[in-house]
Amino acid sequence: MVFSSGLFLLYFLPGFLIIYFLLPVYLKNYFALVASIFFYACGAPDFIFIVLGSIIIDFYLVGWMNRKSGNQKKILLFFSVILNLGLLIYFKYANFFVENFNEILGWIGFNHVDWIRIALPIGISFFTFQKLTYSVDVFRGVHSPLKKVTDYALYILMFPQLIAGPIVRFNEIADQIEDRRKNENNNNRITGFFRFSIGLGKKVLIANVLGEQVDLIFANENLEFGSLTAWLGILAYAFQIYYDFSGYSDMAIGLGRMIGFKFPENFNNPYISQSITEFWRRWHITLGKFMRDYLYIPLGGNRVSQSRLYFNLWVVFLLSGLWHGAAWNFVIWGAFHGLFLVADKIILLKFYSKIGKIPGIAITFLISLVGWVLFRADNIYLAWAYLEKMFSFQGAGDTYYFSSKFYTILIIGFIFSFWGGFKKNESWQNRLFEPTKKSSVLILMFLVAVTIFIISLGSIVSSGFNPFIYFRF
Repeated sequence: MVFSSGLFLLYFLPGFLIIYFLLPVYLKNYFALVASIFFYACGAPDFIFIVLGSIIIDFYLVGWMNRKSGNQKKILLFFSVILNLGLLIYFKYANFFVENFNEILGWIGFNHVDWIRIALPIGISFFTFQKLTYSVDVFRGVHSPLKKVTDYALYILMFPQLIAGPIVRFNEIADQIEDRRKNENNNNRITGFFRFSIGLGKKVLIANVLGEQVDLIFANENLEFGSLTAWLGILAYAFQIYYDFSGYSDMAIGLGRMIGFKFPENFNNPYISQSITEFWRRWHITLGKFMRDYLYIPLGGNRVSQSRLYFNLWVVFLLSGLWHGAAWNFVIWGAFHGLFLVADKIILLKFYSKIGKIPGIAITFLISLVGWVLFRADNIYLAWAYLEKMFSFQGAGDTYYFSSKFYTILIIGFIFSFWGGFKKNESWQNRLFEPTKKSSVLILMFLVAVTIFIISLGSIVSSGFNPFIYFRF
């Protein structure tokens, strides 16, 4: 079940909110947990018991760890990390490793290993990282462990951020799980609904329209089109993935706010970045912070030699690419971004400071477009051929017809992707989600939210095209 489906919008969400708001405080966590288990089971019924089993084991293992010290504490942390990473590696990467092993066997003349493909549990990349933050934060003494296994299960399975984040670190939300009454007010409910509707509109009214054309272009493996179509295709994909993923994050943050949770921001106008370094401070913010605090800094961070620092950056972004998907194009995509992060530190940041804001934004956006080809293509061979098509600048063969609706949405996507480049727009955007507002502003936000919600719902009902890019991660 995804947020942009009629089942969720017309049945699950209204039913959940009505019951949740009517329940006394001491029952709300239990009900939210039951609803979250049901939500997950609707999409992955075969895996819910595996997930619940790992949650129970991890809860008591971390509780035991918290009562120990010295080497015993480190050993128990090791077991917790291995449990969670082991499940992730098995379910997400076993097929990838076996397929590549079989390729090697074929090259040297041996028979392939027989293997039954393993299905991927929904959202495993996201909730695995959250489970790791619980273990590590308790180990570091950042926050004490939760007292109830049901509260821990709610932290991991909470349906607003279960499928695609944002990655909510334990220390950011622990106190809210135990008591969030101060956040449960009409201001947050209305602002949360407004944020949810904005995200729904981004997903349904922009990402879906662009994505339908993107799928047609990338499905043409022979690339029987010219350079213009190739550029339009990757531009559309850049805006599709941004509005799809940031829209889902907006919906998750809005839902959380409606029920008293404050989730961290996950996007901040990434396409106005003036370097790839800045891009990763604005794109998938919670993943970037996780990688920084739980991988980059433990590797030594900036407190190492220049060569080791560059190596650390490459390791982080190679793993970040692999985290996004078990395929070589994702690994190369991570390495590609790691290359430009290293280049930023060596020379590019100085270069950008000399050429000014707009040229810096343009160059960074072009780099991100090349990266998106690697991310979107089904394999590295198609990605390379697509890049050749883009940069050959051949007009022959452009027989694709793009509707006026596509061009209109592409322009709208462009405008709202870059409008944060104006300081007034960015500050206004930040004020929009402040914790307190006048009643007149709340009424206006509610009316706007209802309008967007109805239009988006109409689009969902009338269209059979409703993908979700990060659903498979």
